[in-house]
Amino acid sequence: MPASSDADDEVTAIRQTAGRLLARREYAVRELHQRLLGRDFDAAQVAQVIAELQRENLLSDERFAESFVHARVARGDGPLKLRAALYERGVDDTLVARFVPDDYASWAERMEAVRARRFGARRPQAYREWARQARFLQQRGFSAEHIRRLLREDEMDQSGIGDA
Repeated sequence: MPASSDADDEVTAIRQTAGRLLARREYAVRELHQRLLGRDFDAAQVAQVIAELQRENLLSDERFAESFVHARVARGDGPLKLRAALYERGVDDTLVARFVPDDYASWAERMEAVRARRFGARRPQAYREWARQARFLQQRGFSAEHIRRLLREDEMDQSGIGDA
């Protein structure tokens, strides 16, 4: 009978650890699973606790994806960076597609706000400045196509290649 008690104690410890982690922020299912395994808990018992937390709606990939995207968009991250981060955390394709749309209209205003916060309201007038702003937006996770549409290369003064 003591073996059962030890197993119950470990399940309790796993659940308490998971509860402390979830009290601080939302976690994706796979992310929490890996975190608990990293603390040397038994894999079968971790899986059992994860399943219980999901049944009790204390752990949800949907809720995680929504809060994660909301926080990262506010920080200025673009769709490519968001998708990669969600995939890395084990969020499935349907949730990623639902919370991170790919269309330009969804991102144009946000991308302009990120650009303007860094570079000011004035659009790039010379190629060098255009390239600098484009690199910045690309590092934030915006696609090359969206960046081209936002910065419109045809409006730039091509004679100013050495300027800026």
